[in-house]
Amino acid sequence: MADENSELTPDLCVIGAGAGGLPAAAAGAAMGVPVVLIEKGRMGGQRLAGGAVASKALLAAAQHADAVRSGMRFGVKSVRSGIDFAVVNAHLRGAIEAIAPQESAERFIGLGVRLVTGTARFKDANTVAAGDLVIKARRFIVATGSLPLIPTIPGLSETPYLTPEMTFDLTDCPRHLIVIGAGRIGLELAQTFRRLGSDVTVLEAAVPLKREDRECTQVVLDALAREGVKLRTGVQIAQVRRVLARVQVVLAKADDAATDGEMTIEGSHLLLAAGRRPNIDDLDLDAAGVRHGPDGIIVDRGLRTTNNNVYAIGDVIGGPRFAHAAGHHAGLVVRNALFRRPVAIDQHAVARITFTDPELAQVGLLEDEARARAGAIRILRWPYCENDRAVTAAATDGHIKVITDRRGAVLGATIVGPAASENIAIWALAIGQKLNIAALAGLVVPYPTYAEAAKRAAITYFMGGLTSSRVRRIIGWLRRFG
Repeated sequence: MADENSELTPDLCVIGAGAGGLPAAAAGAAMGVPVVLIEKGRMGGQRLAGGAVASKALLAAAQHADAVRSGMRFGVKSVRSGIDFAVVNAHLRGAIEAIAPQESAERFIGLGVRLVTGTARFKDANTVAAGDLVIKARRFIVATGSLPLIPTIPGLSETPYLTPEMTFDLTDCPRHLIVIGAGRIGLELAQTFRRLGSDVTVLEAAVPLKREDRECTQVVLDALAREGVKLRTGVQIAQVRRVLARVQVVLAKADDAATDGEMTIEGSHLLLAAGRRPNIDDLDLDAAGVRHGPDGIIVDRGLRTTNNNVYAIGDVIGGPRFAHAAGHHAGLVVRNALFRRPVAIDQHAVARITFTDPELAQVGLLEDEARARAGAIRILRWPYCENDRAVTAAATDGHIKVITDRRGAVLGATIVGPAASENIAIWALAIGQKLNIAALAGLVVPYPTYAEAAKRAAITYFMGGLTSSRVRRIIGWLRRFG
């Protein structure tokens, strides 16, 4: 490297130490090349402190609270108990602290990565400045992630509100949480806080979980309604305001409104879960000749930008905004940047999960998408009420829905029910490796497990053929030989 006090010349410069940047930096260092990693905040990014780790720790607490309340159906009696939200928050912090060492500065320095603290900004097509340093790298990887999208609502600037990341700092449970947005994050947090003792109202301008299978989504929405989550769709928010220690949301319209007049909903806390936007404001991408738009940095199938020396991965490019997608991107770009191996992302093979209860998991094409692409399709189903493991756990709501083409190629799968987040992996493999449904039908699955539903659904593809007159004639002919 050049003078380390002013200019660095690594093979790789990774901007952002989150779900995509950390594995990219680690992979580059493991290959023995000089790597610079720039981060202006904390190591681990949004995923660790305010994303998947924190939310799943909070969700686990809510699941235990629900298990206590629902134990009677299994004959398990418990004394009346409450929620100590400060202890819930301590559990959340403990989970973060347990995982943090794997993503710490010390670990990455030990791997040989040069860490730079500061805000990265492109000076030209081959140069980034961060603090007092200038980095001239052979290749750059932008992995700066995304930020909460703050909607334009009259009165919002004068009204206290939470973003999803901010909910993990709460040490008192909201009495009445108003959630704007019925997407994946909004509904996960709505159910979580409801189970922890909050009254919850969710407001959605369009359709809840609008990118998911309608049939399977309804199973989730019905479960949330039974638990007391109030969901209002087709709403138009006229304004929000603070009234003493409360927040008010004034609705100009709602699908379920008795009249067309304004309606006011009052709560203790307001949560904005209206989506996310790419974190690119500080990068000065134009100086580097990197094209970008409202959804983020524009890349080709190999994740390369309009500047051949710059790649972009994860949330910053739009598409599926998941930590596992960012990690997958990281492996692809390091292979291409260091070894010139051609790579191409297949977004259809990236599963997306909604961690409600029941869980909702999807990979590949939805039914309408599959019909448009393949024409004639087969839809295979298997209900959880016919899965022995689900029956023993009294968790029979939901089913698996698989879509194939006429020849049995797996095009998509949606699972709604227990362990959906775990069992979707086998369908991601099937789609990514272009497997035929016969491979899933022949799978030997341990008994009793939720995963049996996958095999059962796959077998239904062949049931029509096994009962055909032709098959019966063959069996009759073979009987002659004993």
